[in-house]
Amino acid sequence: VAGELTESAVRGIIRTVGLECAARGQTLSETLVAFVVRAVVLDPRNEFNMDQILTEKDLQDLIQLCVTRLLDTTNPSLSTIKMQVYFDMNYANRAEVLREQQRILEGKLAPVVRDITDRCPRVQEEIDKVYQNIVSYALLSSGLGSPTDVEAVREVTAALQSVFPQTEMTAFISLSKKDKEQQLKDLAMLVTGIRLYNKECGKGGRSIDDLPAILNEAIPSAAKTVDEDLNTCHMLAHKYTALLESMQKDPHRYMQLSSFKLKEALFNVRQYEAFLCILLSDAITSAQEVETLTVQFTATMMQLKNTVQDKISIDSKEVFPLFLELSKLWTSFQDEMLLLSFLTSMTSNLQQFLEIQSQLFPEEVLTSLLKGVTVKTDEERIRETMGTRVNVSDFKNQEWLFPETTDNFDQLLIQYHSFCAHAIGVKGLTLPGNPAIGILKHKAKYYVFSSKEAAYSFAQDPDKFIQLNVEKAKEYAELIQLLELHHQFEYLFPHAQARTADKCLMKPTAKCDSSTQTDTHILPPTIVRSYEWNEWELRRKAIKLANLRRKLTHSMQTNLSHMKRENFTQVYLPKDVGTQTKRDNSSNVPRPQIFLKGLRGRSSPTHMVKVDLTRAVDET
Repeated sequence: VAGELTESAVRGIIRTVGLECAARGQTLSETLVAFVVRAVVLDPRNEFNMDQILTEKDLQDLIQLCVTRLLDTTNPSLSTIKMQVYFDMNYANRAEVLREQQRILEGKLAPVVRDITDRCPRVQEEIDKVYQNIVSYALLSSGLGSPTDVEAVREVTAALQSVFPQTEMTAFISLSKKDKEQQLKDLAMLVTGIRLYNKECGKGGRSIDDLPAILNEAIPSAAKTVDEDLNTCHMLAHKYTALLESMQKDPHRYMQLSSFKLKEALFNVRQYEAFLCILLSDAITSAQEVETLTVQFTATMMQLKNTVQDKISIDSKEVFPLFLELSKLWTSFQDEMLLLSFLTSMTSNLQQFLEIQSQLFPEEVLTSLLKGVTVKTDEERIRETMGTRVNVSDFKNQEWLFPETTDNFDQLLIQYHSFCAHAIGVKGLTLPGNPAIGILKHKAKYYVFSSKEAAYSFAQDPDKFIQLNVEKAKEYAELIQLLELHHQFEYLFPHAQARTADKCLMKPTAKCDSSTQTDTHILPPTIVRSYEWNEWELRRKAIKLANLRRKLTHSMQTNLSHMKRENFTQVYLPKDVGTQTKRDNSSNVPRPQIFLKGLRGRSSPTHMVKVDLTRAVDET
C-alpha cells in the first residue's frame, strides 16, 4: 500500500521480501532481510527517504531491489552482511556462553532434583529409590561418565556412601526444599572431588578424560588455525588495497579494474579479519586460564595427597574443602572445553563467508592483476610513517594526543575501528591508522590517520570528513558495523536503542512458548473448620460480630439463685505426723513378806505373833 516509509511499512516490506526470497528457493533469516531492506533504503543511489510518500510502484521497486540484492550470491557485500548477521546472532563472550550452558544443565537436572526434593518417603524401599536418584544426580551434574556406565555408577555410589551413608537419609528427608538442593550440590561436588583423587591414585576413573592434557594440546591448535586464517585475510586485504590505490593513480588502470568489486571484497576480508581477532583473543584468554587452572589443580591434588597419605581415618574438616576445590577446578576445565568447542565452531562457520573471494578472484586472476603493483603490508605502511608526526603548534583549536604522553593510551576508544579517518570517506579504503603520527581529539572522540598529510587535511574540517564517512557507509551498508558507526544510524534502526556494544545488528523481538509449574502441597494439609465459602454466611457472621461489639453482658445474684452457684474450694490433704507425749519407765522395789502366827488351833485366847520378813530396799 502506498504511503510514508514508516516503521510499520518497513516491517511489511521485510515480510514481503522474505516471502519472495523463500518462493525463489532462498530461506533467509528475518534479521538479514531487515538489515538489507534498511540498507537499500539507506543507499542514496536508490533515492528512497524515510519521510517521503511512496507510490505503489515505488514500493514494488524497493521490494524488487531488496530481493535482487539478497539473491545476488556474487556480491561480496551481501556475504559481508551475512557474516555480520551470523556473528551478531551467534557469538557470545565467555560469561554469556558459560551462563547459557549452566542454564541448560540446570534444566536437564531439574526433573531429577524435583524427584529428590519433593519426595517424603516413609518406607525403606522408597528411601532407597531416593538415594539412587542422588547417585544419578551426582553423576549427571559432574559430567564424568554416563548413567548407563556400570563402572561409573559403582564409583559414584562408593564415593557417595563414604561421605553420605544411607543411614543419614532420615535427616536429609527432614530438611527444607532449599536446604536439600544445597546439600545435593555439595554432595555432588564432594563425590566429584573424591573420584578425581581416586583417579590420580590409580583407583578407577577410567571414564574421566584427562582434560588438562587435552586442552593444552587443543587450544594451541585452534589458535594456530585462527592465526593462519588471519594471515590469509591480511594478504588479501593488502593485495586489494594495493589494487585500489593503483586504480586511483592510473585512469587506464581504473578502466581495467572498475568492473571488479574490489572495495566490497576489501570490506569483506577486513570484517572477517576483525571477527577472527576477537576469536583469537578468546583463544589466548583460554590458554592463559588453562595454564592457571593446571597449576592450581596440581597444587591442590598434592596438598590432598599429603593430607591423606596412608591414614585410616581423616577429619572431614581437613579433606572436604580440598575435595570441593578439586571439583570447582575441574568444572573450570570443563568450561574451557565448552569454550574451545564454541570457538572452533565459530571459526569453522565463518569460513563460508570468505569463499566468495576465491570465486571472484582466483589465484591466477589476482596474480595477473597485481603485475607491476607494489603490495605493502599494514606493518610496512606504519613503519614508513613512524618518523613523521603532527606539529601541535600548527593547530591552535585542536587537541592532539601521542602514545608516549597519554596515560592509559591503550584504553582510548579510537573511531572507525582504528582505520584512517581520512581515507575512508575520500578514497573508500580501510588503511591502518598510525597513532604515532598523532591522535586527534574532536568532540570527545579520537581519530587516527595513515599519514601526516591525511591528518592535516582531516583536522582542517573534521565535521566535513566525518560526514563523508557517513555517506560512504550509506553506500556500503557493511561499513556500519565494520567501522562501528551504529550511533550515526540509530534513527534508521529503532530496535537498536536497546543494543549493547557486543550486539550491534538489529534483531527481531524474541518470542517463545513458555510454561511454569508450581509445587503442589508444599506445606502439610491443614483443614480450616471455620472456613466458609458462602458469602451470605460470612455476611451473617460479620453482622453478628458487629452487633456483639455494641453489647454488654450483665449478671446479678438473688436469694433464690445464690445456692445454685458452682463453688469450688481447695484444701490441703492431711499429712502423716506423729508426736510422743510420755515415756515408759519402771523401777524394782522389795516384795512385802509378812507372816502372822497363832491364828488357828487353839481354844484358849489367841496369841498372835506378826513376823515381817520383807527385805530391805538397799538389799534388792
